Amino acid sequence: MSDEKTGVLGGFKEFLMRGNVIDLAVAVVIGAAFTSVVSSVVKGVINPLVGAFGTKDLEHYRSCLKGPCVVNDAGDAVSGIPILWGSVLSAVLTFLITAAVVYFLMVLPMSRYLAKKAARARQEAVVHAEAEAAEVALLREIRDVMVSQRS
Repeated sequence: MSDEKTGVLGGFKEFLMRGNVIDLAVAVVIGAAFTSVVSSVVKGVINPLVGAFGTKDLEHYRSCLKGPCVVNDAGDAVSGIPILWGSVLSAVLTFLITAAVVYFLMVLPMSRYLAKKAARARQEAVVHAEAEAAEVALLREIRDVMVSQRS
């Protein structure tokens, strides 16, 4: 039983100490902080820009699906069926900005870096193969000279 516990706990410890689990935890923390920055940009910059054509807050854009919509002071619908499409638009804008920042500031530079690294590795492999081929040719010459000296 002790070996089984050590094996399970040891396996769990090994799982936690893997680099990709720690990287994932760091990514979640940074992602949460990044989300608040993007939400602030949407609420502080994008919503007012869109609000220049209507209300200042996208959350106030709504339509009434059925009957006259009556809203109380707390913002809850008392009668009618309101469609809150402004909040959906705000969430879509937040998503698009987040995706654009992640792509242009993280994914694109990393893919370019990895492509350059792969090209460098291919070039090194070609140089290594050429050096190896030259060494093999030199060894064949030495072998041929030694064979001709024996004859």
